[in-house]
Amino acid sequence: MCSSKQVHPILLHSDRLNLDCTFSEKVIPCLEFSMKFQSNQLIYQKEYTKRQQVIYLLIHHLHDREGWGYKKISKWLNKSFILTHTGKKWFSSSVISVLKRKHERDLMNEQVRNKHFPSKVSKFEVNYYIF
Repeated sequence: MCSSKQVHPILLHSDRLNLDCTFSEKVIPCLEFSMKFQSNQLIYQKEYTKRQQVIYLLIHHLHDREGWGYKKISKWLNKSFILTHTGKKWFSSSVISVLKRKHERDLMNEQVRNKHFPSKVSKFEVNYYIF
């Protein structure tokens, strides 16, 4: 007669039953832990097109180096048949917007998107699984 050890019916496999009616079981230790990480680079960011970069550099040069006002820049762009990225004519507000948005985007990349967050590892424990 076998020992009175309670065995789950699912565990009754012929390859684990020994001649003396005991079961051979493998105990495997497993290290388990939790890991938390954070990144601001998981959101897709569309890059500026070459055209947008050239227009920004042109507006930046005319405003900062040449000292032109927004209205003068918008009139010059329209006279030069240079349209906005949406294919419309320029206004002083759209010139302001190009400079402002580029500055905001650069700040966001520098301060938020490229910010480093340390990873946190916790809840270390060794659990034993019987197979």
